[in-house]
Amino acid sequence: MCLKDILDNYSSFIGNENYEEKQWRDLGSKYYSDNAANAQSTVQTKPLFATLSKIIMWANAPKHDVINPEEHIVLDKDSIQEAINKLTSLSNAFTPQIEDSMTGTNVQNIIHSDRSIRDFAKYVFTYFFENKWSEVLSESTRKETSINNIDFYYHNFDIFNRIIGEFSFPQTKESLTSNSNLRYFVDPIFINEGKYYYFSTQWNGEGDYTLTFPNLKKYFESRFSDYLLEKREETYLLIKSTNDFNTDSFIEDISQSGLVFSDTLINRFVASLLTKPFVLLTGLSGSGKTKIAQSFARWISEDDRQYKIIPVGSDWTNREPLLGYPNGLNTEEYILPDSGALRLIIEALKEENQQKPYFLILDEMNLSHVERYFADFLSVMESDEEIMLYSGKQRKSSDGIEVPSNISWPQNLFVIGTVNIDETTYMFSPKVLDRANTIEFRIDDNNIKSFLEQPSKIDLSVLDGKGTTMAQHFLTLAKDNQIEQDEIYTATFVKFFNELKKVGAEFGYRTAIEMLLLIKKLNTVGEFSKEESIDIALMQKLLPKLHGSRSKISKVLDALITLCLEEGVTFSIAKSDEIKSKEILYPIAFEKLVRMYRNALDNGFTSYAEA
Repeated sequence: MCLKDILDNYSSFIGNENYEEKQWRDLGSKYYSDNAANAQSTVQTKPLFATLSKIIMWANAPKHDVINPEEHIVLDKDSIQEAINKLTSLSNAFTPQIEDSMTGTNVQNIIHSDRSIRDFAKYVFTYFFENKWSEVLSESTRKETSINNIDFYYHNFDIFNRIIGEFSFPQTKESLTSNSNLRYFVDPIFINEGKYYYFSTQWNGEGDYTLTFPNLKKYFESRFSDYLLEKREETYLLIKSTNDFNTDSFIEDISQSGLVFSDTLINRFVASLLTKPFVLLTGLSGSGKTKIAQSFARWISEDDRQYKIIPVGSDWTNREPLLGYPNGLNTEEYILPDSGALRLIIEALKEENQQKPYFLILDEMNLSHVERYFADFLSVMESDEEIMLYSGKQRKSSDGIEVPSNISWPQNLFVIGTVNIDETTYMFSPKVLDRANTIEFRIDDNNIKSFLEQPSKIDLSVLDGKGTTMAQHFLTLAKDNQIEQDEIYTATFVKFFNELKKVGAEFGYRTAIEMLLLIKKLNTVGEFSKEESIDIALMQKLLPKLHGSRSKISKVLDALITLCLEEGVTFSIAKSDEIKSKEILYPIAFEKLVRMYRNALDNGFTSYAEA
């Protein structure tokens, strides 16, 4: 950066090849644009001078090897430019490629990247407003001020203060510099009717200023929804979010992580999230329930601030492990839960984060009574109501986070709960099951055989950020609740309703709507026949509430199994293995119902959830 500053202000540096402390201290404090170098030039003038001289010698060796870098520096333009070129080449060689350092962001979608926030901000404004500066100025407020005894106007545009300076004549670097800081870029961004407009250099990555990256991101992502502004590591990115959401990319990426899931299971999981922001994953311990939730969250999130895996404790008897509580001894403090759940919800509610999905993953959710610690969430999940955290004046956490007195369910928040069934766990009530999509994880002999033949170590880091450019479209799909009516679906579900009603497990309007919505989302993320769609909807929305004693449920199971078969095919549990696959309309539901029937015969009782 210093070498570029010397080249940009060549006329001021030429003639100062020999080291003179005062002269080089004044030059550095006036022209070095990097803050650290600017400060260093006044306290470590000679070491900085010698370093720059050695760099020029190194880049042009052996041409200038006779120079004493402590006392002399080569200032011809070609030598300086050669040093800049070699440093740039060296930097590129040791800088990770964008594909790696940007956690998998598609290189073709990156419009611009920059390590300087001020240069990045100028590029972004120019990219969107290069031919519309008149529009920006017409929407701004204009106030008179002065710099170096030169009167001018500064413009406040939207949330950005002093973003543009308006002068009546061209400016120089010296005239735009105050207290050794360059206030505006030297080249005007717009010239009109004898007025010269200069863009501010006073940008900060973070902080309590209007010219910060969060404000830049907030403004442009809300105004131009097809674009993302991101900071990855130390680089600022402008990304064109051209990718529509699809599960093909996730399926391909997850296969690289060492995890083994069928395409159908992945599509069911994603479609369930799009249908309802509450999904339950049940089944065999170690079958990948937590991993699939964690994988998707890491794949579509920018970083780990967008998801939280929380192990549910058997001692959770109220909402405090998720929502915390007001400090009874300090009326200004709110105690945030150690789980991090409320922090995640507060982040998800922020206006600047509305285009990002957030994931709350509750591991082994039924180790405690769900209704005790999750009741507030169940209540507000489908309403515009809010959860009251406290009353009275505003409270903050011990580390300064402002905690609102009431919170609503964030539209970009998804809750995924894993469920294991054994003697230490509790069953879910119909209230919980009715509000979720429940997916059962099963492993058959082919699955375990394939895995053992090619066992691989799981590495979820290969998924990080790969799907971030699809995040906005994912949220758009999740908000689409339009349902299309179909006579085949209606006739089928009415038949199942009539049979379930006999054991008090019939479904209501909510379930009916969500089955149709699930079918729509399944065919949004994949291609499913009507029979396949009905099969999945039955399995995830109707069967989870089915349970009872052998005497109560066996006849209903018989009837439901018959509905899963081609018309005219008879069923007997003793001869269930003789049913041909081509005779089964809904194989997933059929296989589950047969298992439930056998459990009823063996144990005198059966339910959807199995140990």
